[in-house]
Order: sequence, then structure tokens, then C-alpha cells
Amino acid sequence: MSDIDELVSIRKDILEASKGQDGFIDEQKILDEILPLMLDAKLVDSEDYNEAYFIRPSEGIKLNAYSLSESQERLKIFIIDEDFVQESLETKDMLISTRDKYDDQFQRVFKFIQLAIQGKLLQKIQDADPIKALADKLSTDEGIDHFDVVEIFLITLSGTISRRGKELQLRSIHFNDEEFNTRSKTKGNIGQKTIKLKKRVIDLNFINEYNNSRGHREPLLIDFRRDFDAKIEVIEAAKGENFSSYLCVLSADILYDLYRSHSSRLLEKNVRSFLQFNVEANKGIRATIRENPKKFIAYNNGLTITATKATMSIYKKKTYLETLTDFQIVNGGQTTASLYFSRKEGLDISEIKVMAKINVVEGEDEDELNDLISNISRYSNTQSRVSPADLRSRSPQLRAIKSLSESTITPSGNKWFFERVKGEFNTKLRMAGDHKTSQKNKYPADRRFSKEELAKYYISWGVQPYNVKKGGEKVFRYFIETISPEDATSIKIDRVFYERLISKIILWRQMEKIYGRGKNAIGQIRAAAIPYAISSIYQASDGKKDGWEFDLERIWKDEGLSEHLKIYLQSLLELVNKLIKKYSLSDDLGEYSKKSELWDAISTSKELKAFMSSDDSQKILTLYLRKSQENPESL
Repeated sequence: MSDIDELVSIRKDILEASKGQDGFIDEQKILDEILPLMLDAKLVDSEDYNEAYFIRPSEGIKLNAYSLSESQERLKIFIIDEDFVQESLETKDMLISTRDKYDDQFQRVFKFIQLAIQGKLLQKIQDADPIKALADKLSTDEGIDHFDVVEIFLITLSGTISRRGKELQLRSIHFNDEEFNTRSKTKGNIGQKTIKLKKRVIDLNFINEYNNSRGHREPLLIDFRRDFDAKIEVIEAAKGENFSSYLCVLSADILYDLYRSHSSRLLEKNVRSFLQFNVEANKGIRATIRENPKKFIAYNNGLTITATKATMSIYKKKTYLETLTDFQIVNGGQTTASLYFSRKEGLDISEIKVMAKINVVEGEDEDELNDLISNISRYSNTQSRVSPADLRSRSPQLRAIKSLSESTITPSGNKWFFERVKGEFNTKLRMAGDHKTSQKNKYPADRRFSKEELAKYYISWGVQPYNVKKGGEKVFRYFIETISPEDATSIKIDRVFYERLISKIILWRQMEKIYGRGKNAIGQIRAAAIPYAISSIYQASDGKKDGWEFDLERIWKDEGLSEHLKIYLQSLLELVNKLIKKYSLSDDLGEYSKKSELWDAISTSKELKAFMSSDDSQKILTLYLRKSQENPESL
């Protein structure tokens, strides 16, 4: 199969998976298909997003969704190019060879940003529109002061090519970072704020490369001379086969710029990067910045950096760092983030220097590199507690679940496919050759799940829907800790565990269909309403710990939900949708649903208590409650 044919096949598969119940292509489903790939490539921190379809053709505006970093300093906006979602599109019409087409799409989002900052959109957007919260945030001084970076992701089912005579070749397309200025009003002082603008094309080429690399993330290349105009002298401390270590001093301003440009991508292998900052350590860092900035280098443990390749230059017998490939801060992430947020809050970090050790490991495969980094993290001087779950690169629990997925047959005689390693299913399809279609039929999309989905579905059966909503690494790490054998009450990974897990997946996915999407949906906060509704059921059954539990095995045996349960869940989702709106203390419902305060308010609300004690609820609970089995799985 040629490269172009491969793109055509990928496009066909995505479009087929993105059809709604009416048979039409759903743009948000396209986003759902591609976002997990972007998460695994570390382009985003979570598969969660705020659904906010907004289009004004007369004003040249469009966007499909957005998300905010947990600390709110980074805004990600997603747009889907509707010109490439028609199934009838001919191959020649899905190939792009110039940047103009992509730039026009980026401008549609940037136009929204500009008009929102100027306050010109607020009167044109209805209060119930999901985009209202973002437009409002961008129009205020407080809101705009939060944002340092805006990333626009253009998702397009087109292929990017270069034309050389009659030959067509796939090529990557990149847009340089830009900056734009806007008004700022910090602590009463009116001034100007500079915001970095990053633009990224997620096209069929990206998906094809992702599939061919078995889901391996895109290495982060840092060019210190080009990107930061920095002259960094290094000393070679050790050198061995496929390994070398260097020592250097980095200015805090360089670390600030690194974090501003790349955020958590710098820390993806840092086992603490998704933990809460150690409050006391953070206070100490800030106190040193204020009182003894020149002594910071003496008081701080410094950074440990890994890379898979380094380039150096020699000048007057001194060695200078030029580039690092696959740059990762594996120890010192807290220091880096603290310096960034300290400067953002107005502290002067210009005199601060930080010691750094750079370990360059060449020729290692991904698993070996992960093990090395885990050992570096284990033996480095830690600032936060690091549990064994943080350091586990190849979980035996995930292997056990994989084994169960390969051996366990459903009541109807089928199996589920657990993609423990990203790209595993696509590899299986490539190996199937002419039997590719039969493999797809054997494992359709609704009977496949990834390890990130596994974590989300499993943790949803509990009382932490706000953590489920965060998605990505946060919920996955919590899942691994939950099922890891830390003590005698560890969860047993057996067939009972697996069947209950599949039941939770079925429950979640059926509730997605019940909630709906677009014009026929209950609302626009599906990603929040579903985990909150599931937690409400758990709280009224297993969570009461009164000797009764919800009969998840019934869902496994039926491989679906009964009609009366679906009707009941429709009513529950409608109620939860209203309660999220009522009890949220922010107009940005998607972001506020990540806070435990919202669950505390809803779980104890008179409305939910009345619903759960109603005749309809009692009938359902009577049908689906059973005497509790000895089950340490309850969270």
C-alpha cells in the first residue's frame, strides 16, 4: 500500500467511527477519535475538553472545543476543518501542498481570540452557549492575566504533501511560535501583556506517523542557541558506552522560557510532574527567591535532565551546549515550575542560577530508557514522596488485565481488546494483511479500550468524579496506585475483577449514548455529567457499605443495559446536568467540575437525595442491588 493509500484508509476509518446515530459525520466524534493520540504523543495533558462548538461564517470565526491547564496559564483551542469531513471527497482533493489552507483555519480561531479580548463577542453569545465562559474570561483583565500561552490545534482529515514533478511525497508542516500583545491590568497597573501563540497541524500524516511508531511520543528537541539565544558552558563529568553526563549552570530565565514554551512536556517522565507540589518545599523556594536569590544555587538541589542525543560546540577549548533531543526534566520539576510561577506573579528571578546534570543516553529503547529514568528518580534527592507506583514503567497489573482480555469470552462468545501498548491494535491490523477487515469485525471500536480509558472507567465507580474529569495522567496514576499491591488489602486481578471492569465500560459508554450529542443532547457538559451520575449511583449502592452492592455482573451477562435502566439513567443524567449548573461557582462548568467542592455540594444536595429516595430510584435499586460479595474493590 502506498503512503497516499494509507492516508485514504486512515481517513475512511476515522469518518466511519465518527458517525452519529443518524449516519452523519459528527465533528466532535472526530475530536474524540484523535485526542487520545495527541494525549499519548504528549501534545495535550488530558483527553478531557470543554465542548464549545462555535461558528460565525460572516465574521470568519470557528472553534470546536477548548481546555485549560490546571493552573490556568495555558489555553488550548481545537478546530476541525469541516472541508475534509465529506465521505465523497476524492483523493486529490484531500491533499494539501501549501500552508495557506492551514493558515486560514488558524485565523478563524485567532479572530475569535481577538474579538473576545476586545469584548465584542459577549453580546452576540447566549448565556447558555458553552463558549460564553471562555469569551467572558478572555474579555476580563483578570482572565487575560492568567494566560501566558495559547495553543491552537487544527485537526484536519487532509494529507500534507510536496509535489516534485509527478511524484507526491508526504511531508510534515510546522508553524513557528508567534507572540501577540494585548492590554493588561495587574494590581491596578495598566500595561501590555505578551502572549505566546503556538499553532499545530494534526493531519493524516501525524496519525500515520503515530501508527507507524506504535504510539511513541514525539521527542522534544530543545535548541538553546536558536530558541533562547543562550550560551551554556558544560563540563563532561562522565562518559561510557552509549552514555555521557554533563554538568552546567542554567539561568532561571531560561527555565522560565522553557516551561512557558513546553509546559508539562518537559516533565512527562518526571514521576512528580502530576503530583501536587510539596507546599513546604515550594514555600522555601519562594522565600529564597525573595530573600537570597544569589544563594539559590547553594540551597537548591538542582535539576536532573535526560536526553537521547546532544550536540555541542567547542570554542576556545570550552564546550558549549547547542541542542538536546528528547529533553526531559526527571528531577527538579518542582523547582522549574516554582520559578515559572514566581516570575509570573511578579518576583524577580533574574539573578537566580540553578545547577543541572544532563544525562545523555543513546541507543536505548523506550522501555530501557523508562527504567533508567525510574532509577534516576528513585535515587535522586526527592522533594516529594515517590511511591513505587510512580516508578513502575511496565505494570504487572496491566499485563494481568491484558491476559484476561485475551482469554475471557463474553456470554455472546466475543472478546474485548485491551490496548495495553499504544499502537498495538494498528500493528495487529497491519500484520493481518488481507484479513484486516475480519480483525476489525472481531474487535469493533465499542469492544476496544486503552489503558487511559481503563483508568477513567474504573475510577468512575467511586466518589471522585472530579478526578475522573481531569483525565490523562492524573487519573491513570490514581488508578495504578489503587490496584497496586501495596498491602494486604490489594485488589485481586482475576476474572471477577475483569467482568466488573467490562461492566463499568459498558455502563459509561451506554450513558454517553443516552446523554447524546449536538442538538439532541441533554446538554453540553457530557464529560462531567456522566462521571457525576455514575458516582451518584455508587453512593446510593456500594458506597453505603450496608451489605448491599450494585449488580454489575448483570450488565456483564446482558452485555448492555435493560430498557428500564436506560430510562432511569436518562432521568438521572438530566438531573445531574441541572445540578452541575446550579452548584457550580464558575460559569466555566467543565473546569469547575474538576473540583471536589462541586461533588461535595451535589452529593449532599436535597435534589439528589430526593431523587434517590423516589419510587423510580427504589424500583431500580431493588432490581439491581444484591448482597455484597467479599470485594475489596470498593473505593
